[in-house]
Amino acid sequence: MPVIEQVRGQSVESVHPWSAVALAHGRVVRQWGEPVTTTWRSAAKPVQLDVSLTVLGDPSVPTPWLALGAASHSGEPVHTAMAAAILAHFHLQPSDLRCGTHPPTYGPSAEAILRANGQFTDLHNNCSGKHSFMVAATQHAGWPMDYRPAEHPLQQRVRQRVVELCQAEPLLSVDGCGVPTFDLPLAAIARAWSEIAAGMATGATRLGRIGQAMAEFPELTSGTDRLDLAVMHRARLPLAVKVGAGGVFCIALPDCQVGVAIKIHSGTAEALPVAIDAVLTALWPAGWPEVADWPPLEVRNVVGRLVGGWQARAV
Repeated sequence: MPVIEQVRGQSVESVHPWSAVALAHGRVVRQWGEPVTTTWRSAAKPVQLDVSLTVLGDPSVPTPWLALGAASHSGEPVHTAMAAAILAHFHLQPSDLRCGTHPPTYGPSAEAILRANGQFTDLHNNCSGKHSFMVAATQHAGWPMDYRPAEHPLQQRVRQRVVELCQAEPLLSVDGCGVPTFDLPLAAIARAWSEIAAGMATGATRLGRIGQAMAEFPELTSGTDRLDLAVMHRARLPLAVKVGAGGVFCIALPDCQVGVAIKIHSGTAEALPVAIDAVLTALWPAGWPEVADWPPLEVRNVVGRLVGGWQARAV
């Protein structure tokens, strides 16, 4: 079982087992660790957006909007302005969102709002892009405007799409933003992301266009100083990536049409960079350059001093 250690000085502070699956054309091409089942969380957003666009009749929208629709964004001004623009395009208001309010995850954005005596809104929620398309699809179809319950027609269509792509029946629970999330084998999640990769390679599918938007505008899908963005910046070839809460990370590699799903068993997202580096180094040398150091592997204290790091070990 591969594990990831957090080291501080000469001491091992924590140990995190992990698993990953790489799949192409319905076949597992590489596996790390033990088979596990996990909630998919935010790494399912491309599939959820795919369904909203289907219900909307494939509207002609700017490509950056697709990147935000699949985002766990940081609540920076570019993100909130774009979510508001999506809502306005469909004749909706921020008050129509039901994702809940939290401060921007990008600290300077939150601080700027507080200094200006402003208020946090649903637009600052990291899921507001996805929810903007969900509420637009709901209004377009004439369904009840609270689109969150699992029995809602929109969420039923999302579940059906998940079954189709993953070839597995998910166990449903509730995500942080209030809509259903899906508990699935890691290989089933990788299967869906391989469909994103294949679609990106041809440009012929809705999922492929979403993946291409994520690859082209990673700063909208993620945000300043975020892991998704760091992975995209390091890669030499196009790819789409998406973090999910609970130590989940998914990758679409269009040049080889491979989908990857990674899970840190402890749910510790800080361990993900080691697993990502190990997987892409082994699987994708053409697109993943060797580097002497990579900031996401560092542990620094509050004054910026390097005090430790994250490292892989096999046990």
